[in-house]
Amino acid sequence: MFRFILLAFSLSLLACNSSDKTEEAYRLASPNGNNVFQFQLENGVPAYSVRHKDIEVLSPSKMGFVFRDNDSLHKNFKITDVEETTFDETWEQVWGEKKEIRNHYNQLSVKLQEKSEKERKLEIQFRAFDDGVAFRYIFPEQDLNDSIFIMDELTTFNLKEDGKAWWIPAYREQRYEYLFENSPVSSLDTVHTPLTIESKNGLTLSFHEANLTDFASMTLAASEQTLKADLVPWSDGVKVRTTGSFTTPWRTLQIGETPKDLITSYLILNLNEPNKIEDTSWIKPYKYLGIWWGMHIGKYTFWEGENQGATTKNAKGHIDYAKQLEVDHLLIEGWNKGWTPQWYESAMHQFSFTKEADNFDLEEVTDYAAENDVRIIGYHETGSNINNYLEQIDSAFALYNKVGIHDVKIGHVGSKLNMEEWHHGQFGVNYFRYVLKKAAEYNLTVLFHEPIKDTGERRTYPNMMAREGARGIEYNAWSEGNPPSHVTILPFTRFLGGPMDFTAGILDVEISQGYDGRRVHSTAAKQLALLVTVFSPIQMLADLPENYIDKPEFQFLKDVPTNWEDTKVINGEIGKYITTARKDLNSDDWYLGSITNEESREFQISLDFLEEGDYEAQIYADTKGTGLNNNPEAIEISNKRVSAKDKLKLKLGESGGAAIRFKKL
Repeated sequence: MFRFILLAFSLSLLACNSSDKTEEAYRLASPNGNNVFQFQLENGVPAYSVRHKDIEVLSPSKMGFVFRDNDSLHKNFKITDVEETTFDETWEQVWGEKKEIRNHYNQLSVKLQEKSEKERKLEIQFRAFDDGVAFRYIFPEQDLNDSIFIMDELTTFNLKEDGKAWWIPAYREQRYEYLFENSPVSSLDTVHTPLTIESKNGLTLSFHEANLTDFASMTLAASEQTLKADLVPWSDGVKVRTTGSFTTPWRTLQIGETPKDLITSYLILNLNEPNKIEDTSWIKPYKYLGIWWGMHIGKYTFWEGENQGATTKNAKGHIDYAKQLEVDHLLIEGWNKGWTPQWYESAMHQFSFTKEADNFDLEEVTDYAAENDVRIIGYHETGSNINNYLEQIDSAFALYNKVGIHDVKIGHVGSKLNMEEWHHGQFGVNYFRYVLKKAAEYNLTVLFHEPIKDTGERRTYPNMMAREGARGIEYNAWSEGNPPSHVTILPFTRFLGGPMDFTAGILDVEISQGYDGRRVHSTAAKQLALLVTVFSPIQMLADLPENYIDKPEFQFLKDVPTNWEDTKVINGEIGKYITTARKDLNSDDWYLGSITNEESREFQISLDFLEEGDYEAQIYADTKGTGLNNNPEAIEISNKRVSAKDKLKLKLGESGGAAIRFKKL
């Protein structure tokens, strides 16, 4: 049920308590008064600034666009209308890290018009939330006959103070799959968003965008303490193509007084349109097994041959494992025709999405799965040959409907789509949204790999379950791997955009059946804890399924939900540690995950997040002396009666963790 309150009004800003007008200047405060926009028009040039309480966060920053032929839209404006509104609602997620989300903001809409002979109009909408601020541009229909070619967006974010940025580079071959670095903002080049900054003023900031629709995604180019919007171009250099009008994504700034405040900000979701899928009964979170880890450690191959992973025999064996382990979903990659050892090197590689690989019978596998109460997840690897995929997408989705598949993983390996367009340019933005909407027509949920970044569209299309979009755990299988700090950075950076298919839950962290010298750089207890610190409505229990048999610690992986009523971040420092507690949507139980980087740590955790009454704390933790390089697979399991009045002492080994189920008694 929606609990909805809406109050909208237009008034003279001179008479409004939350807005003060001087000559061509307007002020907008958040509902609690902490976050404040100021918009000003100086000599016809628009600019804005941002404050948090008494701290100046952004000093006056430029706004506007450059069209083709150096036709600029950023000066010689006059204000034709100003309107302020307020909005307050509470809405429910179809699934999520928190069931009910409050969407409460004040909005200032400023309508501008050029004083030149073109007299073009531009509206800028500002929204001030208690957890941050956002703005977007609206270029309305205005009797223009020519197409619009945006060559540059002039938006800047002029930081008042320098700070330490946590970033990955833009315009690189591996898209978002890089380790985060940290360095002063003043030393950056061009980086992806979300961009998280620990400012010298004591605040933690995250720059991103929301509701990215039919527009180029925004990277940020740095110069000293100024960040400038850098739109990802088409192959010919044009940033955005449109006709008649355009509306940009929201440019967002989440503001936290501590780093952990950013994680429970729902500003990005609130800036997206409400759910457009009327019947959502077919959209369900889940956990799944697969042959994926076996492929990455070299046990299986994607392609047909002696060690082919996707065979009917292997699939049935994994269905048996899924039934035994009581995991209700299974993913078998490589079931279709087109896989070769060099598939990822072949430009515009041709896959079939309806023809089966040798030794694989799709109907036999899906029928066997149904008999055993297991659901098969479909898999489409496009190889970034988008033309080939779109030619087959309807027949491919129809096939999945026919055999009872309701979920599909779609990959886009390749540095550019169709070998020429960035995944995160306007072409890619429109492609990924098209596929998502097409999947909804066939009642299919979607898991994107090698995707466009998440900007909150899961609110509008909740069949968008999760995506990759970061350096995942598979890098540990065949490269130098991810350092222990990696998963203590992601919650404060990449995960601010939305859920990630991180594929944790590896118990054989030393990879006994894999490539020599490769391992997962964590303890097994930390792998359990990741199922809580990493939010996703779908979670892969990624180890070889045989490694879960007769392991007592598998009980936590079996118990932990993927859909939550509430989320609380207990503690956290970027790159060092994080402790997260989440309440199960379907019971009175709470779950807690705590992880650390390469340093061992001790925490005294207050359990005041628990409700009244007693709980059984089922604790899975590093054994005494366990750490990254010392008996990393050893897990101590213990039980303790606790209540909200208690504190719990946790000891984490080097790159260790603890996972706890608080079962209501």
